[in-house]
Amino acid sequence: MTKIRTRFAPSPTGRMHVGNLRTALYAYLIAKHEGGDFLLRIEDTDQERFVEGAIDIIYRTLDKTGLIHDEGPDKDKGFGPYVQSERQEQGIYLEYAKQLVEKKEAYYCFCDKERLAGLSRTVAGKEINVYDKHCLSLTKEEVEEKLAMGIPYVIRQNNPTEGSTTFSDEIYGDITVDNSELDDMILIKSDGFPTYNFANVVDDHLMGITHVVRGNEYLSSSPKYNRLYEAFGWQVPTYVHCPLITDEEHKKLSKRCGHSSYEDLIEQGFLTEAVVNFVALLGWSPVGNEEIFSLEELVQAFDYKHMSKSPAVFDYTKLKWMNGEYIKAMDFEAFYEKALPYLTQSITKELDLRKIGEMVKTRIEVFPDIMQHIDFFEELPEYDTTMYTHKKMKTTEATSLEVLKEVLPILEKVEDYSNDSLYGALSDYVAQKEYKNGYVMWPVRTAVSGKQMTPAGATEIMEILGKEESIKRIKKGIEKLENAVSQ
Repeated sequence: MTKIRTRFAPSPTGRMHVGNLRTALYAYLIAKHEGGDFLLRIEDTDQERFVEGAIDIIYRTLDKTGLIHDEGPDKDKGFGPYVQSERQEQGIYLEYAKQLVEKKEAYYCFCDKERLAGLSRTVAGKEINVYDKHCLSLTKEEVEEKLAMGIPYVIRQNNPTEGSTTFSDEIYGDITVDNSELDDMILIKSDGFPTYNFANVVDDHLMGITHVVRGNEYLSSSPKYNRLYEAFGWQVPTYVHCPLITDEEHKKLSKRCGHSSYEDLIEQGFLTEAVVNFVALLGWSPVGNEEIFSLEELVQAFDYKHMSKSPAVFDYTKLKWMNGEYIKAMDFEAFYEKALPYLTQSITKELDLRKIGEMVKTRIEVFPDIMQHIDFFEELPEYDTTMYTHKKMKTTEATSLEVLKEVLPILEKVEDYSNDSLYGALSDYVAQKEYKNGYVMWPVRTAVSGKQMTPAGATEIMEILGKEESIKRIKKGIEKLENAVSQ
């Protein structure tokens, strides 16, 4: 059995799009599920789109997500160079393009921009530019003469205009296209660089790639790829085209949405492990109902035959839920390290940040959520006294005022401002008055937090705030309620 070899071949054009991360992940999983090799190849032949520092982003993202490549620019196992511009310098692509010219599967084209611009035509309501094979009729002598004169040229694939071409994809099945639809695509550009399509085919063959994983936007190009493989007499790899990723409005996920790249998501407070898990489910369904997978578990469970043809919706709400599950499962020390910047951003007072961290750990979905849960510790917010009215707790502004007035002296006498001590003192009051617990705890919590939703109960909050601040806030609550009730 042939060893599976997959590759991730990104272009260094900026941050890693979620779609590219999914391609890398699926290529990694397909290889590792069968004990194969996962390669990294940098496709930098489009010099105009090259972004400084983008190669570092690629390395950093693969490292952080755990998608460790077996071969690549930094790990040459005899198939290098693994950077296309370096391969181009060695003349690899031109050499193979000339082989196709010799076989009459490709030809030199010397047409200038003006002539090419005049070839546009409308097909199915779209204006496209289809080359008319004008230069295919040039004799060998005419070609050599133009080359000697230094006339700029490209090398084009010579596709048939009659019949059809069929290619097979593991997800989409057999797809047949009329050869009349196959344009004679450029293989070598006028600057001497190969096109993305041509370099892919040559490199995948020379590097022994068995499975090509890519987005389904390349489906339409696949017949041309197949014709190149056949022209060279090479074995066609297994194609795995991934479905489109859309936003919740079923439009292609774009940079404008604000969460289209891996780094966007990390900056928004998502955990790498959650992002990888979520991205794995964008087009693949595991057997059973399990949705939470570590990378190791994904390697075991992943079967590309369970991938979908339908577009995958990037459900931001689901990603947040999943991230929340990962945060809940985190070791506290690891959580606290990530949470600390958000804790210190919200709280400048000398409070027990670790205890506050423990309070919010199970209540957040992304780390920036921390701030909205804890801002009241720093300063009591302005709040409306209608918050003291709660049907379920059977509290009103008037009953809350009565409770706060009665518990104030009790809380002033408490020396040990620990949660247990405070809870014991208030529980004694509840028992003595024969009240329901919430009847007392709701107004106390409202007074010390100024919020309807808090990450902890009244006495836990008071333990953090300390005696002086807690008493000050309860007195403030009494004052606000007195003004409200008297009106």
